[in-house]
Amino acid sequence: MSNYQIKNENFAYIDGANLYKGLKVFDWRLDYGRFRIWLKEKYNVERAYIFIGLVPKYKDLYTYLQESGFTLIFKETVYGDSGKPKGNCDADLVLRAVCDVYENRFDKAIIVSSDGDYSSLVKFLQERDKLKIILSPSNVDKCSILLKKTNAPIAYINDQKSILEIRNKKAPDRDKTP
Repeated sequence: MSNYQIKNENFAYIDGANLYKGLKVFDWRLDYGRFRIWLKEKYNVERAYIFIGLVPKYKDLYTYLQESGFTLIFKETVYGDSGKPKGNCDADLVLRAVCDVYENRFDKAIIVSSDGDYSSLVKFLQERDKLKIILSPSNVDKCSILLKKTNAPIAYINDQKSILEIRNKKAPDRDKTP
């Protein structure tokens, strides 16, 4: 009898801007704490990276995400002509995932994005039997055709709205309690 055990630890690689913008069109807000628990329970995600632009005014959000169990990977932002910050994290996400594959740090990867720029990463992970699933923040019509053409399993986060949405606290006096 062997002492070898399969660890079955999975990592999630989350494009933070794509997640936020993808769900914004559905008019509901993601409860990141619940999302982190859901990733752990549904996909056995031990480490969940969020790749996100670093904007000082969002420091409270960053603290909340870290307290919810996410590992934040920051990208320096630049400001475009419109004054909006831009921090393209695609290359950082791909590089981290590829390094983790070569270092054998996880069993399967979960990619959270609808962006077709990740199709090469998805193919790379598939070739090495390292892809679990793509979780798309967009609906089936808005998820990139490049991701769909990989024939990777894709699930849509909006389908989990009932368990992942921020729930409003009860209205005062609704049930006659303070």
